Order: sequence, then structure tokens, then C-alpha cells
Amino acid sequence: MNNRDIFVTSPLFPSLDEYKKVLDDIWERKYLTNNGFYHKELEKKLSAYLGVDYLSLFTNGTLPLIAAFQVLDLHRSLKKGETGEVITSAYSFVATTHAIWWNNLEPVFVDVEEETGNMDPEKIEAAITGRTVAIMPVHVYGNPCDVERIERIAEKHNLKVIYDAAHAFGVTINGRSVLEWGDVSSLSFHATKVYNTVEGGALICHSADLKKRIDNLRNFGFSGETAVDEAGINSKMDELRSAFGLLNLEQVDSAIENRKKIADYYREKLTGTKGLRFLKDKEGVRHNYAYFPVFIDEGVFGMTRDELFEKLKQNGIFARRYFYPSISEFAPYGNAKGAGRSNLPNTYKLSESVICLPIYAGLEISDAERVVKIIRWAK
Repeated sequence: MNNRDIFVTSPLFPSLDEYKKVLDDIWERKYLTNNGFYHKELEKKLSAYLGVDYLSLFTNGTLPLIAAFQVLDLHRSLKKGETGEVITSAYSFVATTHAIWWNNLEPVFVDVEEETGNMDPEKIEAAITGRTVAIMPVHVYGNPCDVERIERIAEKHNLKVIYDAAHAFGVTINGRSVLEWGDVSSLSFHATKVYNTVEGGALICHSADLKKRIDNLRNFGFSGETAVDEAGINSKMDELRSAFGLLNLEQVDSAIENRKKIADYYREKLTGTKGLRFLKDKEGVRHNYAYFPVFIDEGVFGMTRDELFEKLKQNGIFARRYFYPSISEFAPYGNAKGAGRSNLPNTYKLSESVICLPIYAGLEISDAERVVKIIRWAK
């Protein structure tokens, strides 16, 4: 049995020889950034792969979230001096809520569904006020939100929808990309994701005009060589990471297939384990198996989630309590609207019981077998 350390996730690496070849080409072109050849190629090929028309690359996954609020002009609907509210989830990575804060807007937390970990549409509508300017749902672990119900709510109340789709690379619903819903969707290409460019991200929109504005905004606000139309930021992806991403795109399908094998193995071997449950899969969804979360009922399982976490660590298996703590427990957001435990029972329940098991393209079945045995014998 392989006794090496096993991690919750691991980067997808292209062949070193292949990467050396593209590095040589970049050096020959003498063009390192500012919308170069590899940047353009990656935008084109990612758009084709994901089934979207308009995609803009960013240097990480947080900046497109921040930019999303700017390009949708959410402040225009507010009275002078009024602060807008964005309805979102505390069961996510903290960058979700940081993007709201950096835009001088206020997060309003609503609870999630216990079965999916995604925002509960029933809770969304109840949280809408005269200051609400947008809904910001998260496709948790790559599992799609109830996009059709959220769309109906947004249309009814004339609200924008910004999807945090950091985990949802390549996910489809009945053959349609999950990125087709909402006004914009943001992807992360961080090294821990199913597909990565080392660090990186993208913002997906639905019109050429909006893409042009996004592209200008990520380049300091320049609309031409000597014209700056608005206060932008510098968040362009460079040629080195773009080339890395192009090579990784060639192997992402096999990576997802390998992840599926691990996920299927975990499900088969852990089904029926008392005190342990999985999230519900949605019919018609093509998953990317970004994570494999399980939830521990300590009263039945016989061990707390944290005790299991430490047990795995002692055996060289580095799982992750993801997402824990909930965002509402972090200092900047403890007093945010809707942050209390009584308002977020499912959020706190999931956060305090979740543990994500190792799953990545290079994980062997023998490694997954070792994980399963330790969980079964942990008690």
C-alpha cells in the first residue's frame, strides 16, 4: 500500500517538456503580458470548451468577482448616500463576501439547503428589501444552484444575479453550461481547482459590449491608447499562466474522469456508514467532482468531525474542513445582516460537520482505499 501523504486536492500539471516548449516560444515572441498570443488563445479555447460566448481572463479568481459589481453598475439604482445590499451565502470561501465589501455594498446572509449546501430560494425572496441590488449565489462544490428559481426571483424584483462559480468549471445542466445563467459568472483557476492556470480566473458575461467594458476595466480603465473612461484595476493574466492554462486544458477531461472514479469509489465504499452522509446529486447535471464533502453526525458516527480530521492527519491524509468556519463567524462579518446562528441553522450545521476527502486527478484507487479504511476504523 502506498504510504505517501494524501492531500485534499493537488494541482494539475502539464508536461514539463511541453511547458518548456511554450516558454521558448514566449521568449521568442518577447511578449509577456497585455493581451498577448497565449492570452488570446486561452480565452478563445476556454470559451469553446465551456460553451460560452464571452469570457475575460483575470490574474486570479477574486478580482473578477470584484469587477462584476462594477460592470453591472449596481450603485445607479441607489439614492445618494445609500448603501446597497447583496443577498449571499455564508457557506462559501470568504472571497465571495470580500468582493461585496470591496464594492462598498453590504452582504445579507441567507441560509442554505441542507441537502445541497446552496442558497435556499425561499430564503432569498424573504430577504429582499428596497436596498437590495443583487443576488450572489454560490455553486457550492460545483453543484448547481436552483438557477431557474433564482432567475424568476431576480426578474420579479429587477435584481442582478452574480454567480460565484469558482468550483463549477465545465459543469452542465441538461447539456447547458451552468455559466449561461445569471448576469455574470466568475470562475477560479487557482492551483487547487479542477482546472488551473496556477493562479487565475475568468468573468463570463452575455454580450460583446459588456465584455469590452470588462476588458477595459481589468486594464486600468483604458478604452484606447490615450483614453481612460473609468477607474479600472490591473488584473490581466500574463502569457506564462495563459500558456500553462492552454496545456492544462488539453488534459482536463481525463482529469475529471479520474476524479469521477475516485468519487464513485468513495460513494460505493462509504455508503451505509452510520453517521456519515453525502450531498444529493441533481438529475441531469454533469459534475466536475471538484470536491468530495462528507458530513459527520457525531452522535451516530461515534466521533466528532474534528476528531476524524485529526485521525486522518495522523495517518498522512490531509483532508479539509471546507467551508469552516462559516463566513458569518469571521470578524469582518459577524455583525452583518442575517449573520446569527438562529438565522443560518443549516449553514452552521454543514460548516461544523463537513470534511472534504482527498480527490484529484493523480489520486490512485489504492490511496482512496486507505482513506476509506481509516474512516471505517476511526471509531
